[in-house]
Parts: sequence; C-alpha cells; structure tokens
Amino acid sequence: MHLDRLLSILEMVAVAGRPIVAADICKSINLPRPTCYRLLQTLIKHKLIEDVEDTSRFIIGERLIRMALLGKSDVDVRRVSATLLKTAAVKFGETVFLARFRNGVVEIIHVETPDDPNQDYIHPGLGERPLHACSCSKAIAAFCDDEFQTEILNGALKQYTEHTKTSKKALRAEFARIVQQGYAECNQELDMGMASVAAPVTIGNIGATFSIGAVGPIRRFTNTYRKQIGEELIQISKKVSGAIQLCNVADV
Repeated sequence: MHLDRLLSILEMVAVAGRPIVAADICKSINLPRPTCYRLLQTLIKHKLIEDVEDTSRFIIGERLIRMALLGKSDVDVRRVSATLLKTAAVKFGETVFLARFRNGVVEIIHVETPDDPNQDYIHPGLGERPLHACSCSKAIAAFCDDEFQTEILNGALKQYTEHTKTSKKALRAEFARIVQQGYAECNQELDMGMASVAAPVTIGNIGATFSIGAVGPIRRFTNTYRKQIGEELIQISKKVSGAIQLCNVADV
C-alpha cells in the first residue's frame, strides 16, 4: 500500500507537465494531508521529486530523470534530436554531431551533414572519443565533478598531434575556460587540418550527459567562426535538452 501511494504521487507529478501543488496531489489521490506530505518528503529525500524553491510545488527530481535517461536508448535520443541537428547542419553548412557520456566514455552517436553536395564537409564517424582531445568530450568533462576530471587527467593522455594538450595544468585551465565561455574547441588536436566546436547538453540537475558539436576544415573554422558556432550551439543544446527531457518525462 505504501509503495502504491508513492507511485501514485510520482505518476501525478510526471504527467502534470508543470509544477503541481501539494493540495492538488492530496485531493487527487484521496489521502489525508499529513499522510500525503510525509510521502512527498520521502520522495524528496530520495531525489525522485523536487520542491520548486520550497513553494510546495513539485516537479520530477534529478534521480528519476537520471534513471529514465540511463534507460534511454541511442535510438530514442537520436529520434528526438535529429531534426534539430539537421537544421543546424544546413544552417552552418557543416557537419553537426551528437555525443553521449555513458559508463565513463564519450561516444558520437549521431551525425547530420549539410545538404549541399558540393560542400567539402568532414564526417567525424561514430564511436568513442578521447576525453582530453575532442571538443565533444571536453564539453562534457568540463562540467563534471573534480573527481572525474582528476580521473581523466591521471589517465593516458595520448599525443595525437603537436596541438594535443597533455599537460594536466593546461587541461585544467581549458576546462575552466570551457565553463566560462559555455563551449569547447578542438583545434587540430585529433587530426591536422580539422577543427570542431561543441556545447554541453545538460539534463535537469544531473550535469552534462550529452554534447552537440560541429566539425569542419581549419581553413573555415577560424577563431572567429568557432566562436560564432560555439555561441549558436549553446542555444541549440538547450533545445536538444528540452527534447530529451520531454521524451524522458513521457516515458516515466
């Protein structure tokens, strides 16, 4: 019975689509107010719901979002974000990609290319990327906790090109710069002649779980152009985040 009541409250909060007040929850599931509030506090304690600024209005909590996200397949994520990525690829005239952080690894899971058949775009391929030398990885790593960043810095920092940063001090400074400007850059750190930019995609309060980026030849990806794309990717990443969260809530 206790579990049934907790689940009933979770279902109400999940389907509301907006912050829902405690009084409405109590009334809908026909519970005495003291009992309802005790159940709400239990859910808050375990981060399954959140009280919005202590106003007795409740939304889905970060732990439940994380649980739903971990169970979300790449197919689902690609489905809800593909249109946004394609629109960006056409607008930039460059390849745009989506990367995912899972089990300590960052992988590119989806790529969209521009429609112009005459454009000499770069396809980055799918799969795992180094955590210290790729914009999609650094955009995620910069917003992770210090413990995970230390783990990255203590790992094997392979020198891919003469531009690859392998100094712990330099990477720490770069992570701080990424947080400040909101996007990461890779300037010939993986391959000579190629540059990329990526912005983190944060989900609720659980940090950067995805990143969205663009890649192209260095002759086009100048400092000015990377800054322009980076700032636009920040805005696009918010839309991708919203699409993924809506998908998660619908499945909770």
